[in-house]
Amino acid sequence: MTPTVVSVLRIFGCAAALTLAAGAHAQTPIKLKIADSFPVGHYLPKYMIQPMIEQLKSEPAAKDLVFEHYPAEQLGKAKDLLALTQSGVADIAYVAPGFVSDKMPLSVVAELPLAFTGSCKGTLAYWNLARPGGLISKKEFEPNGVRLLFTVVLPPYQIVTRKPFATLKDLEGAKIRASGSAKELVLKKLKLTPVLIPTPEVYESLSRGTIDGVLFPFISLVPYEIHKLSQTSTIGENFGSFVANYVIAEKRWQSLPAGVQAALTKMGDEIVRSTCAQVERDEAGDIEKVKRAGMKLVTLSAADKTVAEAAMGEVAKEWADTLDRRGRGGTE
Repeated sequence: MTPTVVSVLRIFGCAAALTLAAGAHAQTPIKLKIADSFPVGHYLPKYMIQPMIEQLKSEPAAKDLVFEHYPAEQLGKAKDLLALTQSGVADIAYVAPGFVSDKMPLSVVAELPLAFTGSCKGTLAYWNLARPGGLISKKEFEPNGVRLLFTVVLPPYQIVTRKPFATLKDLEGAKIRASGSAKELVLKKLKLTPVLIPTPEVYESLSRGTIDGVLFPFISLVPYEIHKLSQTSTIGENFGSFVANYVIAEKRWQSLPAGVQAALTKMGDEIVRSTCAQVERDEAGDIEKVKRAGMKLVTLSAADKTVAEAAMGEVAKEWADTLDRRGRGGTE
């Protein structure tokens, strides 16, 4: 073998060794698939997921993370996102307890028509119960193999309809879209007919007349263009609310670097608080938007308020009693 050939082989040998060494030290990117059912530009991913991604970019421990966001049910229907997270199809996903109340019945507690206004009071009460270590975390999130990252309890829901109304009597028998067992009870108490429809299907159902109206907060009317199909809404009432969670599979959580876990834990409380505060600010603006769009906002009479308050007072007890009979600790 000539010296030239030997030299070439040595060079190739060194190059191969260097390549192997570089490969041994190179970090494989950690891909995180994020899935939700919200349309592009919706406020909840904007207030929760985008800040999470931006903050992690500045974390040295997160330098190998790569994010893929699948909005608008691109990865699966809203009702299936818990199962898709459990199976590993999604890593982080929007899970609404109201859509999976068979799996997460206790989480619906924050959707009851309780004595709170705005978003933050309900959000922080639920966050304390559902964050890792809390009562609902131990009873529902851990058994389902997921961990709560961020949450928000939306402002109290109003009755919004396609046709005008002035009193609760005018609404009797109307088919109203509900989300979850708590709001089903609310509507039945008021002699309305609850119809369970996933949020992305509400606009079409309303436009076709399949439903007469919705239980929605003002902040959700504009993103789904519900205000364009609606004429009247109550204002200042609490007919329940809605819990929106982003969760991560516990197995996926355990696979993340410790620094990433620490960063996500730290930002959890910060993002929850900033989100509910922003939602409260946005709602005030959205009330003005729907008024400009021509919707009439109805303040219930004193007599109707008395009827509504009595009905809402029964809902929480019946909800809790139902879960107690199933051994799920609703009263607790």
